[in-house]
Amino acid sequence: MARPTRAELEARLRSLERAARRSARIDFSDIPEASSVQLGVMRRVGRPPLGSAARRLIAIRIDPLVLAAVRREAKRRALGYQSLINQILARYVARTRSA
Repeated sequence: MARPTRAELEARLRSLERAARRSARIDFSDIPEASSVQLGVMRRVGRPPLGSAARRLIAIRIDPLVLAAVRREAKRRALGYQSLINQILARYVARTRSA
């Protein structure tokens, strides 16, 4: 595949700049604000609420078959698979502490 020429790159840049200027002129003033009822039924997007301490980001290697099983179970429970792994580990830790 041939590399684009400088003229082609400059033309593409000008085209992108024109598109950006057009989108900057969009008028959103006619969109009504969300009501309190609408806001109340909206689902929060993003990280789950944290407990008393922030969760730590780690990297872990898991057998593919185990990961597939955890993901299936998490989907069945309508949970994220990482949340399910956290629950499983938390139960294990609580059991070993009380033993």
